Amino acid sequence: MSEFKDFGPLVGAIDQGTSSSRFLLFASNTAELLAFHQVEFQSIYPKEGWVEQDPKTLLSSVYQCMEQTLQSCKELNINPTDIKAVGITNQRETTVVWDKVTGEPLHNAIVWLDTRTKSTVDKIVSKNSKSTLENVRSICGLPVNTYFSAVKLRWLIDNSEPVRKAV
Repeated sequence: MSEFKDFGPLVGAIDQGTSSSRFLLFASNTAELLAFHQVEFQSIYPKEGWVEQDPKTLLSSVYQCMEQTLQSCKELNINPTDIKAVGITNQRETTVVWDKVTGEPLHNAIVWLDTRTKSTVDKIVSKNSKSTLENVRSICGLPVNTYFSAVKLRWLIDNSEPVRKAV
């Protein structure tokens, strides 16, 4: 049994952000942060306005954070089986496409602040009424802009052979 019984069940949080991943472990009764680990990583800038990340690096950084936090738990005599829930936060509209059979990424992640789809967005905006664009926003919660994952997916289908073959 854990020495942290008074803290109640433990809650983990995966925070996979734009420049780092973290795994944090909290006591549910007190909200006290008991342990955490953070790993920073680099973005890739293949062209002006383009921002990508290696999906395997992102996943590996999350695993590393979880492993190191669980190691800290052992050192603090916290029983990992006391973790009863894990929440996940992610990078907004960063888009990753994986092979459904192998689990391998088909392209680098296109980060939420990437602007490569500006011409597609401009075309969509110019060809649709304000009410249609507002309807899209009301349905999905986002305006049609380069932030929106749908236009990133369109770009991937049009420009990445592995993605096009997978669709």
